[in-house]
Amino acid sequence: MYTLQKKLLLIFLVLLPFTLIAQAPETANDPAKETRSKKPIRVGLIGCDSHGMWFGPQMQKHDPLLLSLPVPPDQPSEYTWMSGGTHYYFYTNYGNRTHMTAPFVDGFEIVKVWDKDRTAAELTAKIFNSSPEVCNSFEQVSDDVDLVFIADCNGDGHDHLELATPGLKKGIATFVDKPFAHRMADVVAMLKLAEENDAPIMSLSIIQTLPETREFANRLIELDEVNFGTIQGGGTKRAGLIHTICYALAIYGPDVESVRALVSPDHTSIHLDWDKQTNRPKQGVMINCDIGRTWHGSMHMSAYGPGGRGAIHNQGAGSWEYPQGSAEILRLIKKMVETGKTQGPVNQMIEAVAIADAAEAAMKSGETQPFQILKPIPKMNLR
Repeated sequence: MYTLQKKLLLIFLVLLPFTLIAQAPETANDPAKETRSKKPIRVGLIGCDSHGMWFGPQMQKHDPLLLSLPVPPDQPSEYTWMSGGTHYYFYTNYGNRTHMTAPFVDGFEIVKVWDKDRTAAELTAKIFNSSPEVCNSFEQVSDDVDLVFIADCNGDGHDHLELATPGLKKGIATFVDKPFAHRMADVVAMLKLAEENDAPIMSLSIIQTLPETREFANRLIELDEVNFGTIQGGGTKRAGLIHTICYALAIYGPDVESVRALVSPDHTSIHLDWDKQTNRPKQGVMINCDIGRTWHGSMHMSAYGPGGRGAIHNQGAGSWEYPQGSAEILRLIKKMVETGKTQGPVNQMIEAVAIADAAEAAMKSGETQPFQILKPIPKMNLR
């Protein structure tokens, strides 16, 4: 078997105070510090899918009863939130369907919305108390706003550069949902636009900011050293695979050296290899993509080593836990807008896109895909 060299990803990048491990901001444990400033952050929402209407109700007051069943059961709907999916996880008080139990992050006002499905956008506007304008085009969303939020639940990121470009050219702070983009070339293009127009930009996975992710990473010392790790779930499509790759980078660290794929008709596994780097899993991490239907979209993690009892496991992180991660992302976005500086482990997302590219090539070719992201990435403030 010969080695297929992956093209070098020339990232002269441009950006920001990236960090490799998510740090909780000061507001994370102090709700009093999350109170609204004199003027709320005016948000233009691109994408009213099940991520737009996951993050949206966590930053904008809304009608909880309408959110509980936006579309009658006998009518077709474009997105799962229209059947009450978001309400199910955000309002868990059995006796009070209007008491929100998911975290809410104050300081935002959604003033504009757009979706390729106009019905979804109009219904979104109806649910939000801010009565946002339903835009005719995504280019209009970045007019007279402080933040462009590009939501994407099940997409592969192929249109993220197109959707982000109008706002970045106007110098508007931008959050791009996972994956940052479908190809590294688009990531680089967005970072260049951000630098050229003094527009801070972020892209994160909810998995990166979950308390459960940090807790598992902190438990690795129980093993003395990590020999091997496994992650269960996510599938092979870019929308889910990017989560599990980010999971691996958040737990074990960056600088993966190569990617392999084991493909069969019923299952695909992706192996990440750090080539025996210090403080990385010596035998790598295996992402078991196709494991069937999971408990509320949960992904599970295990790590193995010579210390302790030889293994540690988590109980999975899924839709019951995800509101904590999305709230943390909103806190980081708020800080980005207020400071003009990118927040959070965006470097992990950049590397995750490169790994996903290599994984896709490995699945097609059956060959190991070595790759390199040229370092260092300059740390530059954008305002």
